[in-house]
Amino acid sequence: MKSALAFAALCLAQGAFAHYRWTNLYANGSTTADYYYVRQNTNYNSPVTDVTSNDIRCNTGTQAAAANTHIGTVTAGSEVGLALDQAIYHPGIATLYMTKVANDNTADGSTPWFKVAQLLPTFGPNTVNWPANNLQKYTVTIPKSLPSGQYLLRAEHIALHVAQSADLMRPDKATDPGILININYPVPTSYVAPGPSVWTG
Repeated sequence: MKSALAFAALCLAQGAFAHYRWTNLYANGSTTADYYYVRQNTNYNSPVTDVTSNDIRCNTGTQAAAANTHIGTVTAGSEVGLALDQAIYHPGIATLYMTKVANDNTADGSTPWFKVAQLLPTFGPNTVNWPANNLQKYTVTIPKSLPSGQYLLRAEHIALHVAQSADLMRPDKATDPGILININYPVPTSYVAPGPSVWTG
């Protein structure tokens, strides 16, 4: 039996120093209208850089939009994700998080988050490839074992092009090695993503 999931008021954050926004839900084989299932932020495409701010959870101003954001229904085992207003053009990683909530239209993102997908770099001789570059949509197949209920879905791109000298947006420490990293020189040969490992069911 497949679980019914209410993906309400998607809670979204954009990457630090990355000027693009996650604006659309992708579910049931199609991309929805801008901000129909996505809480609209109030800081246009500016990043959240204060890692101590509650805005790190869902971006600036989104709680005020929660009550008026629609709720979408999908099933566990199906593909769901988020689309952007323009393609990603900074090097960095993309992640998708979820959190189970009591009410999608009032939840503030303070409940525990779990990671369901991450798009990490690959390495070659003196090169780093960032698969999230030029990404316009990021999706994941939801594990079939996910219990029924209401959830927030959070997308994030951690832009790392100035990360060696900045406090970047993450609910982790700004000094995390996956955040405070020089990706230019010396060329990295490995990368450890911030946050927990991906939950696969």
